Amino acid sequence: MSLPAIAVSQTPEERFREYLASRPEPMRFTSPQRDLVRHIFARHQHFDPDELLQDLKRAKSSVSRATVYRTLAKLVDAGLLRRLEIGNRTVYDHDYGYPWHEHLVCQKCGRMIEFTSEAIAQAVKAVAAQHRFRADGHDLIVKGTCAECAAAASKRAYVL
Repeated sequence: MSLPAIAVSQTPEERFREYLASRPEPMRFTSPQRDLVRHIFARHQHFDPDELLQDLKRAKSSVSRATVYRTLAKLVDAGLLRRLEIGNRTVYDHDYGYPWHEHLVCQKCGRMIEFTSEAIAQAVKAVAAQHRFRADGHDLIVKGTCAECAAAASKRAYVL
């Protein structure tokens, strides 16, 4: 399932520029950062830093590795990206312009399936209220096997 984008009042670039300007010590919005924000938000996909760097290289971008890592951290702090720890891999996902969502991760092929669930959202609210806890967010990552990998495994078992 692909999640629909939600209406936002600012572009990711405008929001990031505002974030940088609002810091206790305002930071400059550089052209490599602009190029990186535009590249990341031109498509909705999960990525790790190495995948992003390879993609930038294919696009003939001159954004450096150091700029990528520094800017990713700032984009998370600005609420534009969500950082997910999946095993020993750090993956980034769009947090701005999309509804809060959860992930199913296939441990065979690495496929990530996004989904929303009102029941999960209500359960988190109820548990937080029960413990007088103010929840600011959560990450639910369900690990398992996608339908395609399960079907392929089933066919292999049948052939044997």
